[in-house]
Amino acid sequence: MKLRGALARRENRPVGGYCPIERTLGVLSTRSAMLVLREAFYGATRFEEFAARADLTDATTSARLRELVRAGILDKQPYQRPGQRIRHEYVLTAAGQDLMPALFALLQWANRHDPPPYPPDLRHDECGEPVTIEARCASGHVVNADDIAVTAAGPFGLDDPVTLEDWAAQRP
Repeated sequence: MKLRGALARRENRPVGGYCPIERTLGVLSTRSAMLVLREAFYGATRFEEFAARADLTDATTSARLRELVRAGILDKQPYQRPGQRIRHEYVLTAAGQDLMPALFALLQWANRHDPPPYPPDLRHDECGEPVTIEARCASGHVVNADDIAVTAAGPFGLDDPVTLEDWAAQRP
């Protein structure tokens, strides 16, 4: 991988909150967050489903659902069965759906490098062919890490005129 722009000039300075990977890990860095996300893709929508399927305590499930809603990955929607109190279900937002390649890349990696006894098989439901997660450029070429140039315009703390706080305050 080749670094360009401010990334190439930063020497040993940390990127910190300027890094989109680090920012994403701030939300998804726990095992329980990834398991709740997995279960959302597998069709869970209700608190009890997330807790049981991911084998999490109620407190952990509640904390992860709250964090994923706050991050815009899940949406909390009310529902009510006749004669019962209002409850909530949790559904993936568009931002949550965008995490599908990342989640299934982890599944694909584990199937290849640390397979469980019965590895899940990803297939295109319409045609039955295997689904693979891979990096491609906009022209359709499969690219490896050595073929990628990462360019970032921001100075990453190098006499940065825009602090993260100022940037966050300007966001909608």
